[in-house]
Amino acid sequence: MMSKVEFHGIIPPLPTPMHADGSLNLAAVPALVEHVLAGGVHGLFVTGSQGEAYALSSDERVALWDAVLAAVNGRVPVMVGSGAINTRDAVELTQRAERAGADAATVGTPHFISPSQDELYAHYIEVASAVSFPVLGYSNPDRAGGLRITPATVARLASDQTNFIGIKESSGDLAETSAIIRACPADFRVFVGRDTLIYGALCYGADGAVGLAVNVAPALAVGIYEAFESGDHTRARELQSRMSALREGLSRFGTYPVWVKEALELMGIPVGPARRPILPLKPDQREKLRTVLSTAGVL
Repeated sequence: MMSKVEFHGIIPPLPTPMHADGSLNLAAVPALVEHVLAGGVHGLFVTGSQGEAYALSSDERVALWDAVLAAVNGRVPVMVGSGAINTRDAVELTQRAERAGADAATVGTPHFISPSQDELYAHYIEVASAVSFPVLGYSNPDRAGGLRITPATVARLASDQTNFIGIKESSGDLAETSAIIRACPADFRVFVGRDTLIYGALCYGADGAVGLAVNVAPALAVGIYEAFESGDHTRARELQSRMSALREGLSRFGTYPVWVKEALELMGIPVGPARRPILPLKPDQREKLRTVLSTAGVL
């Protein structure tokens, strides 16, 4: 039976804690979870691109899911990234996510290949049909060679597959986000994947946001959502301006996805380095990042 968990609001895509040698540091998961929960987030997303899913084995993903689910202990819904380049592996990972007890699986479009919309449709139908819990799509053209799920394909999936209940839409194009919202049923969940567009996406009817800077300033992002929900658009725009400045500041130093990990380390939250080949920041870059965090009021 499909979960009745309500997905909405601000959801950080958690980084994956690692030791200096690049191995998983599962002992660091509880502190990270408590940090974002203290900011009032409405859910968690594990093993997305910020979580370095591309660099993790299937067993490592499952170990991380188990650790996060144990630390959360049912306080908020947990989505897990179970996408893969081919359909067979995506099915297997998504089935493992359901067995682990996740509340939903978020399945990214395949990388390195450029399937047609009909092939993407068949891919998501096969993955969602293999499980009984909620499945969300994940469209991130910048990290998938330009591949996107069109609004028409998303609407077709929402109509034809009952447990395909939402999408993380990370194109950065609000026209695209809006088109998906208009094309899909009212109960279909659309999450924008850009910290700089939280307020704008909510205005268009999105259900929330999954953004990397939420890890650094969860209360700030939640504040945007709460101000919007209460009708205080002036406050929501003010907080969005602050969040956008933080997000833009983070990306000035080093290579994605190290920005968030370095920021959290400076904040005293031990998530360690990114897995190689991504290198740590240089000392001068780290000091500049410290200034960005201080200006944002999170350090």
